Amino acid sequence: MSKRIDINNLNVYYGEFLAVEDVSLSIEPKSITAFIGPSGCGKSTFLRTLNRMHEVIPGARVEGEVLIDGVNLYGDNVDPVTVRRHVGMVFQRPNPFPTMSIAENVLAGYRLNNKRVSRSDADDLVEESLRGANLWNEVKDRLDRPGSSLSGGQQQRLCIARAIAIKPDVLLMDEPCSALDPISTLAIEDLMAELKDQYTIVIVTHNMQQAARVSDRTAFFNIAGTGKPGKLIEMNETPVMFSTPSEKATEDYISGRFG
Repeated sequence: MSKRIDINNLNVYYGEFLAVEDVSLSIEPKSITAFIGPSGCGKSTFLRTLNRMHEVIPGARVEGEVLIDGVNLYGDNVDPVTVRRHVGMVFQRPNPFPTMSIAENVLAGYRLNNKRVSRSDADDLVEESLRGANLWNEVKDRLDRPGSSLSGGQQQRLCIARAIAIKPDVLLMDEPCSALDPISTLAIEDLMAELKDQYTIVIVTHNMQQAARVSDRTAFFNIAGTGKPGKLIEMNETPVMFSTPSEKATEDYISGRFG
């Protein structure tokens, strides 16, 4: 299930504007990698290149390679829809489909990719995915209620259940806890720690403590100024990054002196 990601010389554009410049890094399977850095440094933009969501924006394009187990996602014959089936995404704000029930929300992505599913298989998949997202016990008696009837933290776990229902190899999370209270945040962090046994997880977070708590490796991005591209400054094992980073800019950011 879980896959290694290798990024080589990646440049990310919005039209003529170079948003992220010349990033090369590797992401280990069955681990959590955190992207940190000040606002506007291209972390979320870079994250969206890993499942070809970036190019959905008109005029947006990518140069370079993103290899998942050696296969370039940007190769000539690669279908972006297939890529997104293997690389799931959880967004900053919980976004369950408001007109769908809890169960229908879990199945939404699966049904897009696999048209037919028997009732019993669907029921099994709903339970398996909600259990995987640590939500089953809270919602098993109200699966026909709207997804929007859940609390914010539960909605975010519902979105994680929806993402893992399609059995991706990689799970991307763009600031998944920024809209949540501390207790819900802890629940999501505990969930991430469990999910990394099965998935390669990449998260963007503004929360230094969160990066220190949940990630195995941390990549620090920075920007020289407005209108300049974001760049990868350094990447290392998380304990090393937070105790003895090799770049002063990393130390300044982590210690709260800027950003």
